[in-house]
Amino acid sequence: MIAQNKASRWQGKARKHKKISLTALLSGLVTISVLMTLTIMFISSYTSQKQSLIDNTLSLNYSSAAQMSQTLDSLFQSMQNSLKYAADYFPQMDYSDTEKLDSTLELIRSSSNFFNSITLVDDKGVIRSTSPYSNKNIGMQISSNAAKIAFESRASYISEAYQSPLSKRRIVFVSEPIFDAAGVFKGTIGGNIFLQENNILNLSFGSQLKTSNGSYFFIVDAKGTLLFHPDTKRIGENISKNEIVQKLLNDQTGKEQYKNLAGVDSLAGYQKVPATDWGVVVVSPTQTVYDQLNEHIRMLLLYTSVPFLILTLIVIRVARKLASPFVYLADLVNQVDQGKVDLPTMKPHWNREADLLTRTVLSALANFRKQTDQLTYDARTDVLTGMTNRRTFEEVIQQWIDEQVTFSIIVIDIDRFKSINDTYGHHAGDEVLKHIAGLIKLAVRPLDVSSRFGGEEFVVLLRHTESDTAYQIAEYIRVSVEESVMPVDRSVTISAGIAEYPLHSSSATELFHLADNALYQAKEEGRNRTVTIQTVEK
Repeated sequence: MIAQNKASRWQGKARKHKKISLTALLSGLVTISVLMTLTIMFISSYTSQKQSLIDNTLSLNYSSAAQMSQTLDSLFQSMQNSLKYAADYFPQMDYSDTEKLDSTLELIRSSSNFFNSITLVDDKGVIRSTSPYSNKNIGMQISSNAAKIAFESRASYISEAYQSPLSKRRIVFVSEPIFDAAGVFKGTIGGNIFLQENNILNLSFGSQLKTSNGSYFFIVDAKGTLLFHPDTKRIGENISKNEIVQKLLNDQTGKEQYKNLAGVDSLAGYQKVPATDWGVVVVSPTQTVYDQLNEHIRMLLLYTSVPFLILTLIVIRVARKLASPFVYLADLVNQVDQGKVDLPTMKPHWNREADLLTRTVLSALANFRKQTDQLTYDARTDVLTGMTNRRTFEEVIQQWIDEQVTFSIIVIDIDRFKSINDTYGHHAGDEVLKHIAGLIKLAVRPLDVSSRFGGEEFVVLLRHTESDTAYQIAEYIRVSVEESVMPVDRSVTISAGIAEYPLHSSSATELFHLADNALYQAKEEGRNRTVTIQTVEK
């Protein structure tokens, strides 16, 4: 009797252990499958998107570095060309006329905005003039090593970054020699860029120093010294031990993942600057990629949690109806594991997480491209002369008319330019064009716009300037051209026509047409003269 009772109790316990409902079993299996599916999808997405983001970030940083290198190269060429144009003036000037020297030097500095200061040195190494004017330096011998090297070399010179012993400024010095018509050395004209103050580099690249996602760039010289950095206190620091900088010092360019001197894992693109042998490095902390991936995973979890809960409830209530989705999910797990499924192409109902991730990555790429587009936008400049082009001129004149700003337009044409091309060749003609463009740019203010309109024709827009003043400026340009030593062995003259807004017309097209008519009259009256539209009307 006792044995029978024990057997009954054992069978009762066994029956209790075996009471697992099919609904619970299927619900558990489907839940595990869904969790496995989500886990594998997250891992696969995380791994593939991580490498994709790293590769794209490296490519974008390299592209940015290359574009900035080209921009810097063009910028320093423009600086040297500006000094070369300026150097053509001084052999004809009397160095004892200090007032004229000072005003000319100030005009050169203010018209280009390339340099924080400019210094004129004679053939004895004596400082003759500075801009901004500094009386204590006038008549003194040059003292900085950079100035001495430039003076002794008697050639174009760009210094390494150095620290002034007196002012403690970090400086880059750009210099051009001055020769007279007979080739006799007359001194040098040099410009200083103060690296830790507002300068042309800040003006060109300041807005790109550091982005919201932590990306930034820096510039080093040929010795690995920082010339430009988001943290201005670091300018002048030598970081030649940085492995990317070491590659730049060995004339290598490229893109790679590395750890900086602070141990921060980073993604860098780097490029040399031909004109100066500097290096540009665009850096994105690798953590920004992980932050984006973590955000993607968080969004995936957010968007998949609700479907997962709904699916679980449906499985609990209608277990049998979930057999087919269960098989599908198992197959999907296998396909994802083998890399046979392209998640973004799947139906949105089952894979909206992957669709969301794809849209997010594309959005991130679009933001990167937008930053690159800003650095590569260089379609507003005439390649030959460095002036703005016709498109910029048309935009500015319409903008000023919309703003109802009083301004004058000067249309300039080189007299008998075809004969220059025919006699000396098109290369010489191009040099004449560049030379005259430099004279025009030196004669106008930074707020004015000087453009090459096409061929041998130039257009100058003078903001807040009436036609009488415009006439004086045009005459200054005309005389400067006539008296200038040209790249060809003959004198070159220009003719100019002037019109004023809104005095003569409120239409951009008509205003240009009127100024062009005035130019035509100047040509008819014998060339080498300036005519305003009032003369035409009389």
